[in-house]
Amino acid sequence: QVHLVESGGGLVQPGGSLRLSCVASRFTLDHYAIGWFRQAPGKEREAVSCISRIDPNVHYADSVKGRFTVSRDNAENTVYLQMNSLKPEDTAVYYCAADPTLTCALTLGRYTDWGQGTQVTVSS
Repeated sequence: QVHLVESGGGLVQPGGSLRLSCVASRFTLDHYAIGWFRQAPGKEREAVSCISRIDPNVHYADSVKGRFTVSRDNAENTVYLQMNSLKPEDTAVYYCAADPTLTCALTLGRYTDWGQGTQVTVSS
């Protein structure tokens, strides 16, 4: 079973930045596409970004384009989500998830293994 652990969440003021990390254990991260998702209270889980396995191509939800950047460091077995210009509406629990297919997509159903999530709160 794929094991993923997110970290880097916290409380930040509007306009601030955070970098989330998704560390994999028990498997090699470059065997999977990795997606980032978030879920706010009372709302459905939504896709934020994803990065493919190789020759990385990436996708972003419209709500975060130009503000968030996903990257991976296969040597560290880690995927990052750099979040800049944060807004109160970005407040949510953020999850990373693994998809064993070659490319990535912003489709929840493709992802087979999930981390436990990290809380991001954007508030003044």
